[in-house]
Amino acid sequence: MCGIVGYIGENDANSILINGLRKLEYRGYDSCGLATISNGELQISKTLNRIESLTAAIQNNGVSHIGIGHTRWATHGGVCERNAHPHTDSYKKFIVVHNGIIENYLSLKKMLKEKGYTFYSDTDTEVVPNLIDLYYNGNLLETVKKVTSIIEGSFAFGILCKDRPNELIATKRNSPLIVGIGNNENFIASDFSAILKYTNKICILENDDIAILNEKEVKVYDKNLDPKQVTIKEIDADDSDSEKNGYDHFMLKEINENTITVKKTIDYYVIDGKINFDLNLTDNDIKNIKQIKIIACGTAMHAGLNGKNIIEKLTRIPVSVEVASEFRYSDPILTENDLAIFISQSGETADTIACLELVKKKGIKHVSIVNVKDSTIDRLSENVLYTKAGTEIAVASTKAYIAQVMLIDLFAIYLADKLESYNKEELSKILNYAIELPNKMQEVLEMDSMFCDYAKSISNCRDVFFLGRGLDYYIALEGSLKLKEISYIHSEGTQFGELKHGPIALMEEGTPAIVMATQEKLLDKTISNIKEIKARGARVLAVTTLKEFPVDIVDEVIHLPKVCELFSPLEAIIPLQLIAYHVTVNKGLDVDKPRNLAKSVTVE
Repeated sequence: MCGIVGYIGENDANSILINGLRKLEYRGYDSCGLATISNGELQISKTLNRIESLTAAIQNNGVSHIGIGHTRWATHGGVCERNAHPHTDSYKKFIVVHNGIIENYLSLKKMLKEKGYTFYSDTDTEVVPNLIDLYYNGNLLETVKKVTSIIEGSFAFGILCKDRPNELIATKRNSPLIVGIGNNENFIASDFSAILKYTNKICILENDDIAILNEKEVKVYDKNLDPKQVTIKEIDADDSDSEKNGYDHFMLKEINENTITVKKTIDYYVIDGKINFDLNLTDNDIKNIKQIKIIACGTAMHAGLNGKNIIEKLTRIPVSVEVASEFRYSDPILTENDLAIFISQSGETADTIACLELVKKKGIKHVSIVNVKDSTIDRLSENVLYTKAGTEIAVASTKAYIAQVMLIDLFAIYLADKLESYNKEELSKILNYAIELPNKMQEVLEMDSMFCDYAKSISNCRDVFFLGRGLDYYIALEGSLKLKEISYIHSEGTQFGELKHGPIALMEEGTPAIVMATQEKLLDKTISNIKEIKARGARVLAVTTLKEFPVDIVDEVIHLPKVCELFSPLEAIIPLQLIAYHVTVNKGLDVDKPRNLAKSVTVE
């Protein structure tokens, strides 16, 4: 969600902070700001516009060698300049940027007001610099420890003191924050992408660690203020991943990387015709699995629904897909023979992390699927499978979703092989079908002009329906989500069988309905349902892999290459991603940074 970047060093902080904030734009934000100290003077700039506006606002700022920057996604208080970060205390001595939520801020704010402090914003963050001022004893390290000990909730803080221009403080609890190690310069960031241009050497802060940075060194202390060894990791990533490479938008670039994403995933895990996972699960552990719970949010949850379909088909183990934000509050029934699968693109999804911690506490075996090494979920999990999507910048996930679906499909085949629950020869054929997928997907990408033409016809519509049965319903859910996320058109992903139980009441003359048809055994039922919505005036586009699909019953049809039905989501989602993209472009909206949304949901 919100993004933090901080700098101290021999170079100009202003340009480095601006560059870091640009790299964090993909997380989503509604305001941004930065603070620097120059010749003993505090300089704070904020804007409700994009980073370019902030760049213009700081043109007359003096050269500085220390500063903190922030992109805000509003939680406490509306989108206005006074609520934008950084925030200061009443006396403008301490400056703070904050990711997370301070749950007891109201009681802290009341106490501070009673002591004479005044407040200018509606945020929870503003209590922090005032608390620092209240408890400051001349030792900033001790003061920060005191303040964080009375704060409840989650946080990542970057902290400056106007009177200490050679010191940058960072601390965190249940919100990601890293320290970057450079030459005569050091950094803090909520995401390594913000500082990758300058260094690939990072130190990952643990909960309640406090880091003190100056130009030459970094010191880290635990919650008892005992010094810790600074453990440096080198990030294997390329800053060019965050460039558009000639595409108009990151989303279009990333959709066109779907093919290479699938190929990379297969090439990494399939060796000599066998799936190789480095897991802390014995064959006996796998044979004792009685049920599987897939836990995720949003698009990752839709990938989990695809996983449910293929795992149950190949292993006959019952699978439930749980929304992470509800799971831990539902008093879940868990047994020692369960396997939990967690899916998160960022590895920092707050609700999913909380569920993982619950499952670990109960001693349940688990596997996590993430795209970011050294993320919180990666570090907490006993078993991790990494998707091979590379950096995804657009807020609406496309290639990361594809990677999740591909990886959970491989995991299903892996389980079936271990359990001997499916014919070995058939499993081998299924795996070979997976290896052929990239070529089929590339054919779909090359049909883009067709998707672009259809998008023009629905760009001004109020409602769009995505419909399907079985596996096609899961594709419909994700297609609907993509359209509503970035175009702001109301859309619904609906099971055809549930249509007559309510949603059909919304069908009107000319209502666009996108029908998924990739399963031969359900074709007759799908045809009947199409006729029902056509009778109500729906304008139907069918997306199908079936040669026998009767084209005369729909208004338009998109024929996709025939693939193994188990893998149809990997191919059939591409037209829906591209339709959503083109609709949004036609409407003149910001494709990569849709309103109110964040790439990484790090608060509940």
